[in-house]
Amino acid sequence: MPPVTLALLISNGLLFLLQMVYGDALIISFGLWPLGNAALELQGGMSVPEFAPWQLITYGFLHGSIGHLFFNMLALWMFGAALEQAWGSNRYAVFVLTGIIGAGVAQLIFAAVTHEPYPTVGASGGVYAVLLGFGMMFPNRMVLLLIPPIPMKAKYLVLIFGAMELFFGITGTQQGVAHFAHLGGMVTGYFLILKWRRDYERRIEAQRGFD
Repeated sequence: MPPVTLALLISNGLLFLLQMVYGDALIISFGLWPLGNAALELQGGMSVPEFAPWQLITYGFLHGSIGHLFFNMLALWMFGAALEQAWGSNRYAVFVLTGIIGAGVAQLIFAAVTHEPYPTVGASGGVYAVLLGFGMMFPNRMVLLLIPPIPMKAKYLVLIFGAMELFFGITGTQQGVAHFAHLGGMVTGYFLILKWRRDYERRIEAQRGFD
C-alpha cells in the first residue's frame, strides 16, 4: 500500500471514530459551511460557524455515515493506490488535496445559488478526482463495479459516473448528496492533469532546444 493512500485511509478512519465519540462537534467546527451562512442555533444551544478557509481541507476528512466512509475509502484503495504508484507520493497527495479543494469550491458556489445552509462533509470530491485521474492514466484497464458487478474499461466508468452526477445534480433526484461537489472534484482533477501534461511538454521542448 503506497504511503499517502495508506495515510488517507488511516486518517479518515480515525477521524470517523472521533466523530462517533464527539458527535456533531467535529462537523460543526470542521465541516464545509456555506459562504455568508448566518450563525444558527442548533438543538442544545450550539452555534453554527460560518465558512472558514481551512474547511476547504478539513471537510474532506469527515463523513456522514459508515457507508459514506466505506465506499470513499474503497475507491481510494482501488484507484488511488495505482495513481500514487504511477505519479509518486508527492504529486498524488497534491492531486487529492486539490480535488478536495476544487470540490469544496464547487459546493460553495452551489450553496450560494440555492441558499442551502447545511454543511458538507466527505472525501468524495477527492475520490472523484482520483477516479477521473485513473480513467485518464489507465483508460483501457478493466475494472469491476460492486453494484452491479459489471466489468468495464476505466474510461467508460468515468464517463458513466460523471453523467450520473450531472443528471442527479440537475434533477435533484438524490437529496443530501453533493453532486456538484463530485463534479467539481472531477473537473479540478482534469485541469490539473492537463496542466501537468503541458508543463511536461514544455520541458521536453526546452530540452530539445538545448540539444
